[in-house]
Amino acid sequence: MTTPRQTPLHEVHERLGATMTSFAGWQMPLRYASETSEHLAVRRAAGLFDLSHMGEISVAGPGAGAVLDYALVGNLSALRPGRARYTMICAEDGGVLDDLVVYRLDADEFLVIANAANTDVVYEALADRARGHDARVTDATGDYALVAVQGPAAAGILAPLAGGLDLDGMKYYAGESGSVAGRRAWVARTGYTGEDGFEVFCRPEDAVPVWEALAAAGGPAGLVPAGLAARDTLRLEAGMPLYGNELGPDVTPFEAGLGRVVKFDKPGEFVGREALAARAASGPVRRLAGLTIGSRRIARHGYPVLADGSPCGTVTSGAPSPTLGVPIAMAFLDSADSEDRVLTVGIRGEAVPAQLTDLPFYRRRQ
Repeated sequence: MTTPRQTPLHEVHERLGATMTSFAGWQMPLRYASETSEHLAVRRAAGLFDLSHMGEISVAGPGAGAVLDYALVGNLSALRPGRARYTMICAEDGGVLDDLVVYRLDADEFLVIANAANTDVVYEALADRARGHDARVTDATGDYALVAVQGPAAAGILAPLAGGLDLDGMKYYAGESGSVAGRRAWVARTGYTGEDGFEVFCRPEDAVPVWEALAAAGGPAGLVPAGLAARDTLRLEAGMPLYGNELGPDVTPFEAGLGRVVKFDKPGEFVGREALAARAASGPVRRLAGLTIGSRRIARHGYPVLADGSPCGTVTSGAPSPTLGVPIAMAFLDSADSEDRVLTVGIRGEAVPAQLTDLPFYRRRQ
C-alpha cells in the first residue's frame, strides 16, 4: 500500500475541517459540512472545488494533432487554439480506457485531462501511440494544480480576479491564458456539475492564494467549498458519466449514449475504429437510461433492475437528488422494450418501483 498523494491544498482542507478520503491514490475532501448543502450551493450560487488530483498530459510538437487523431476517437487536429473537446481513448476492441477533456493551448501543444485513476493508463497509451510521430508526450500532472468554481454566480466571482480575461466572451469549452489573483493561469469554461463554471489551472505553489482569493471574493455571493460527494450528485443529476460506473473497458461509447464523440469522418485511422464501426452498425446491446426511484431508498451501483420481474439491467450510479428531492439512478438496460414494462430495482431484497426518466435529470437555465 502506497501513501496517498496530497494536493497543494491539503492543509487548506484540513483547516476548513473537511472529511478527507482516499480516492484514486490521492487524499481528497469528501465534504466540508454536508454534501447536500454543498450541492445546493452550486445549483443556487457557487461551489469551490479542488481538482488537483486530475491527470494532465502534454502532447506537443508538429505532429501532436496527428497523434491525438490516431490515439483518440475525436478529431482533435481540427480543434482551434483556445478551444476544448470532450473525447475518449479506446482500446482496439472499442472499450473505453478513459473519457478525456483535451485543450488546444496553441498550434503545436495540447493538454489532455485524464481521470485521476487512469492517468498512468492514458499516459502510457498516448506515449505508445505517438511512436513514429513528431510529438512529445509528457505526464505534466505535477506541474499543475486545478481549482474549479462552478455555479450560476461563478463568472461574477471570478471576473474581478481574472486579469486580462474576457469571461463574458469566453465560450463553453474554451480557455485562455491570463492570471487569477495575480497568478499565472489557464482558465477554461468547462466543468462536471451541469452548471456554468470555470476551471483554473495554475502552478502548484499558486494554488493556495488562488483558492483563498476565490473563497474571499465568493463568500458574499454564497460560494462554499465543495467536496467529492457533492461533485458526484451534481454530475449524476446532469447525466454525466463516471469512469468505473458508466464507462469502462467493457463499455463502448455507444452503450453509454456517447457515440457522437466517435468521429468516423476524420481522415486516417484511429485505434478502435474497426470495432467501433461494427458496434455502430449493429447497434448497442444495452443502453444507458435514467431512473427515478419510487421510494426514499437509494439504488446503488450494482443493484439489479427488473422489468416485469425479470432481470433487465444493472444500476451504474444512484443517489438522492438534492435538486429534485427524490432518489435517482443511471442504469444499463438490456433492450429498448423496457419502456412498456413495469420496472423495479432490487434494493436489499425488496423490489422498489422505478420510472424511466430522460437524461439529464437536471438541465440549467441558459
